[in-house]
Amino acid sequence: MMSTTRLPRRTVLGALATLALTACGGSVSGSAGSTSAAATAALTTSAATTAPATASSSAATTTAVTTSAASTASSASASTSASTAATSSAVTTSAVASTTAATSASTSAAASTAAAAASGTSIKIGAVYTTTGANAAYGLSQTNATKLAVDDLNKAGGISGAPLEVLYQDDAGDAKQALTVYQTLIQSDKVPAIIGPTLSSSAVSADPIAQQAKVAVLAVSNTGDGVVTIGDFIFRDSLSEAQVLPVTVKTVVDKLKVTKAAIIYGNDNAFTVSGYKAMKDALTKNNVQILTEETFASGDVDFSAQLTKIKGANPQAIFVSALLPEATRILDTTRNKLQIPDTIHIVGGNGLNTPQLIKNVGKAAEGVIVGAAWNIASENPLSKAFVTAYKAKYNADPDQFAAQAYAGVTIMADALKRAGANPTGDAIRQALTTSKLPTVLGDFSFLSSRDANQAPVIQIIQNGTFAIFS
Repeated sequence: MMSTTRLPRRTVLGALATLALTACGGSVSGSAGSTSAAATAALTTSAATTAPATASSSAATTTAVTTSAASTASSASASTSASTAATSSAVTTSAVASTTAATSASTSAAASTAAAAASGTSIKIGAVYTTTGANAAYGLSQTNATKLAVDDLNKAGGISGAPLEVLYQDDAGDAKQALTVYQTLIQSDKVPAIIGPTLSSSAVSADPIAQQAKVAVLAVSNTGDGVVTIGDFIFRDSLSEAQVLPVTVKTVVDKLKVTKAAIIYGNDNAFTVSGYKAMKDALTKNNVQILTEETFASGDVDFSAQLTKIKGANPQAIFVSALLPEATRILDTTRNKLQIPDTIHIVGGNGLNTPQLIKNVGKAAEGVIVGAAWNIASENPLSKAFVTAYKAKYNADPDQFAAQAYAGVTIMADALKRAGANPTGDAIRQALTTSKLPTVLGDFSFLSSRDANQAPVIQIIQNGTFAIFS
């Protein structure tokens, strides 16, 4: 882990606000109804001062973060001159009416949101993360980043003056529980939008009811197949395995001259199966011989048989599609128990993209290569400010899951701003389709498929941290 230095909170707050304003240029492009001040308010960030969040074992636990704000409204008028008093009166009346009509459409969303802010009404959305169970490391990081982003947003004025309130739910990494907490958010809490869930398997289970209810969903870590294809209300700022792994494989093949490989993957999980398919397809396209394909199930603890077979095949690289619990045991067995040398490279999918893996296995993680949507060493000013603020608040480095969650709040806030007061899921959906803004991930927009429109980065674990593989 990288060493950390606590900065004065006021210093971090000022740096974040300045960087966000510089990156945004004072405004963000979008559909009718946005204003420069509103766009800047949604994206201006500040350092948060609350204590780190801890996981709750109750799926029904709900946390709200609110901040009051004020708002302004604008009006327009027009005048014109004529050669006679009668003509002047008629023309002036016509000009005022015309200007009022033109202005009405562009200001109605901001004005109605401002009215909600004046009344003290918050804008509520849901967030579903895995904060308990075997895969809690991903969700806890996401929760921390989301709370930081909401604090920053509300301190900077919220959604055109209205505070954003997030109702958090824990799905424990269980597809059935994800379905239950989605129903709570949609049917009881009446939220028009949800950020999450953490795992692709949970998304495949729960997103269909959001689609049916016309509730907009922004996934911030789902990378498996069959997520955005659920319907037009489902978006993601996380790069899919199908987007990342072909680049990862080609980079490894080109740089390390790999011609023979083995694959090990979980065969009972939507995410790990998606990763396997993307790995196999990319290896085949790059003329890499696949010596053996080994499988396991979620919850398995002994991988000796599969990895012994892989060792005997003598590949140049082992490709691993697994979530954290199984990835931890696979690395431990590979490097420590079977003493497979580090000259045989380990290349992972998104499940290996967490500092918790390094904490779990130590030196056994050295040299692991994995594609990602973000790296902590990014020179993006918003990213650098985010890293500083996250460290100051949580005394830990943020990971890709934290960065994507923070960006998710920024993207959702921008869409909410353009969707107007009391936004419906459909209004948010329409706003998301035209998203175009700077984030900690870089300049962000969606593809027509509602996938993230950005290039991946390839990382390697060196000296206990994720570095750019070059």
